[in-house]
Amino acid sequence: MNAKIQHVCKDIEKSKEKISTEQARLKDLERQKTELENLDIVNTVRGMNISFADLAALLKQSNANAPTIGNATATTSGQHVPKLNELAASAENEPITAETSTNNDNDEEDME
Repeated sequence: MNAKIQHVCKDIEKSKEKISTEQARLKDLERQKTELENLDIVNTVRGMNISFADLAALLKQSNANAPTIGNATATTSGQHVPKLNELAASAENEPITAETSTNNDNDEEDME
C-alpha cells in the first residue's frame, strides 16, 4: 500500500479515537448538567417548605392548567402563567381547584 494512503489511514483512526473520546466526554458532561439541574430543582422545592402531598397536587394543577398541543405541553409567549411560588402561596391559603389559577386576561393590554 502507498505510504501516503497508510498515513491517511492512521490519521483517520486517530480522528475516530478522538471523536469517540469526545463523544464520551460530551455524554458525561450532559449527565452532569442534568444532575445539577435536578439538584437545583430539588433545592428550590425544598426551600418552599410545602408538604409532598401539597407539592404533588400543585404540580398536577399546574400541568392541568397548561395549554397542550397533541400530547406535549406547549409553552406560550406573553401569556401569564403563575410562577411556582405564586401557586405555592395560593395553595397554602385556599383549596386547590380548577379556579385557583390566576390567569389574567388584562396582561396583554398592560404590555401594549
